Amino acid sequence: MQFNCVHFLQNKTILVTGATGFLAKVFVEKILRVQPNVNKLYLVVRASDNEAAKKRLHTEAFEKDLFKVLRENLGDEKLNTLLSEKVVPVAGDIAMDHLGMKDSKLRECIQQEIDIVVNVAATTNFDERYDVSLGINTFGALHVLNFAKKCVKAQLLLHVSTAYVCGEKPGLLPEKPFIMEEIRNENGLQLDINLERKLMKQRLKELNEQDCSEEDITLSMKKFGMERAKLHGWPNTYVFTKSMGEMLLGNHKENLPLVIIRPTMITSTLSEPFPGWIEGLR
Repeated sequence: MQFNCVHFLQNKTILVTGATGFLAKVFVEKILRVQPNVNKLYLVVRASDNEAAKKRLHTEAFEKDLFKVLRENLGDEKLNTLLSEKVVPVAGDIAMDHLGMKDSKLRECIQQEIDIVVNVAATTNFDERYDVSLGINTFGALHVLNFAKKCVKAQLLLHVSTAYVCGEKPGLLPEKPFIMEEIRNENGLQLDINLERKLMKQRLKELNEQDCSEEDITLSMKKFGMERAKLHGWPNTYVFTKSMGEMLLGNHKENLPLVIIRPTMITSTLSEPFPGWIEGLR
């Protein structure tokens, strides 16, 4: 039996994290274009409040050329109506418990409605500060999972990872989940994610106690992340922390259906909504 994704999305309520990022914007645009009968899209963005989240979404997403096909097909007025009816901006941060949602009533309302959670939020800097990258790519993934598990109607958590979680292993690498207990480096050292967080906090505390400047703290935490990644067999902080995020999801998902997507390089649109839309330096 052929699965019809467009039909599946009809009347669904979907929460998307990292909603102003490249991939999330393409995802949201396509849903609104091919399935305008989606029930609702809760779009989580980092902002001070929901009004600021709304402004950020319009500036960084809906006003971009990416949405020009929708705008041409519907006209400005109908597109604005569609966005106001279907899109709910939510100020949040996956690096925090409850995804950083301050309004407990809104959070509980969302958890009653959500059918699908899509986690696209990430920091993709290869040499990101270790505390930042752990907070978003590793424990942020766990925060999203914990949120999804409280969604009473949740049918799926879709997590976007990266193909480069494979590290630098040679040869043909089959796509398979990580089993945390099996992760050892070439010296036999077993990876302990909680220890990594403890070491990160310890290093950050030492730097603050030494009264280091913010610039020096940033440089030191970037260097520390790269050191920890290479110690455990990954080439950089980004893919190391994304790998640990996958491990936490696999270990704690319980009965929640989980799909992990591992794309390679993401550059520009191939054909939809039109060929060659690109953003930033690619």
